[in-house]
Amino acid sequence: MNGRSPSIIALLAVVALTGCGSYHVGPNELFPPGIRTVYVPLFESDSYRRNLGLWLTEAVVKQIESQTPFKVVPSPTADSVLTGRILLDRKQTVAENANDEPRLIGHSIAAVVSWYARDGRLLYQRRFDLGAEFLPESGQSLTTAQQEVLERIAREIAGRMERADW
Repeated sequence: MNGRSPSIIALLAVVALTGCGSYHVGPNELFPPGIRTVYVPLFESDSYRRNLGLWLTEAVVKQIESQTPFKVVPSPTADSVLTGRILLDRKQTVAENANDEPRLIGHSIAAVVSWYARDGRLLYQRRFDLGAEFLPESGQSLTTAQQEVLERIAREIAGRMERADW
């Protein structure tokens, strides 16, 4: 053993005690500790278009199940509750042809989502404003655009359940 070995061992011990104690490894460390289940009640909707709240709820449940380690359960006694409300559902003409017929239509949805722990602590709250455009002449419909926007919002919601975002 040479003369540098004790100093290297001492240095490694200091690094191990100070630098590695707070480092976490693995995908589950990205999510809040102590939460394994999520209750997602039907999202409310201020829109006059039917089923938007239901469609968004279904999309969010699918994304939570596929993107996170959480299990969605049908009970309000879960470890956490994710609630949401569609605030805005707007369709507007973006471009018209020479006969004033819509050629390009935009559709946007705004929703607010809150995620609470069982003890009432707010884990995150966020407003999502997303939109899509569709071409009626090529066979696209409002329903197609709505579904695209709702799926994008659902992916954003599930993605925000990581620790870095709350």
